[in-house]
Amino acid sequence: MKATARAHPIQGLLKYHGLRDEEARFPYHDSISLCTAPSHTRTTVSFDADLDNDSYVIDGEPVEGRGEERIAGLVDHVRDLADLDSPVRLESENDFPTNVGLGSSSSGFAAAAVALCAAAELDCSRGELSAIARRGSSSAARAVTGGFSHLSAGVNDADCRSERIETALDERTKVVVGLVPAYKETEDAHREAARSHMFDARLAHVHGELAELRDALYEDDFERTFSLAERDSLSLAATTMTGPDGWVYWRPETLRIFDTVRDLREEGVPAYFSVDTGASVYVNVEEGYEERVERAISDLGVETRVWEVGGPAEELDESEGLF
Repeated sequence: MKATARAHPIQGLLKYHGLRDEEARFPYHDSISLCTAPSHTRTTVSFDADLDNDSYVIDGEPVEGRGEERIAGLVDHVRDLADLDSPVRLESENDFPTNVGLGSSSSGFAAAAVALCAAAELDCSRGELSAIARRGSSSAARAVTGGFSHLSAGVNDADCRSERIETALDERTKVVVGLVPAYKETEDAHREAARSHMFDARLAHVHGELAELRDALYEDDFERTFSLAERDSLSLAATTMTGPDGWVYWRPETLRIFDTVRDLREEGVPAYFSVDTGASVYVNVEEGYEERVERAISDLGVETRVWEVGGPAEELDESEGLF
């Protein structure tokens, strides 16, 4: 009972922080993201009765601490669904930098969920897979469905799952990534945001933003979609940075990228910045302008990647397994 899967990480457009239930990972409100490709996580899983214990390895290193606990929670959930008791071997590799704000937990848990369910021979719909992946990371639910996806906040697995939003922006969007290493735990950010005096204000306005963003995607409106994402990045940062520990996770390079993007817009370039938890920056740009934007970011001395919108998580042929 063995399977391999691949998933692309997500970039949050209208993001969430704060969890009403940390075990089932139910967020306080809906969220919308896009998957970034070709960046991906590849994961192989085997249920093997001959193993003595579960083992989890990511990028060649055994997983310990809170990371191990989160993977174990997902594994146990799938074992319960499949009525299995065999130990699990799980190995995962990322082809992009991790722990720098580029969504590695989303692709990691999405790939793990798809591989686990395939290895356990569970017959799941895409929505059911997204709800299972959410047990590891709420963002992973959207990495399961791919493209531009909307995770609905609910209090059960039937409601709190992801759906893909069909839009022509799939083909028109390029993502220039400015890599600014600065490690932060997203779980800590969830707790910080929920304890901010600004959190209730964010909850009060986010539903209108969600409706506007969905409408912009339906209308294939690049400018409105990504200007909303840029604005939400600032809103979320304000909430997170005003928690009890007073986080400031941006770096000088982060702010220089913001200024560069705004300067490019003044010159007529359709480009908008977006930031998740960390100092690295996504610059969403309309196809045809990505080389100009990448040059401008590189000129700041910042390492770059150029990505596009990625598809859903998928099971791979056994020949692509990691073991």
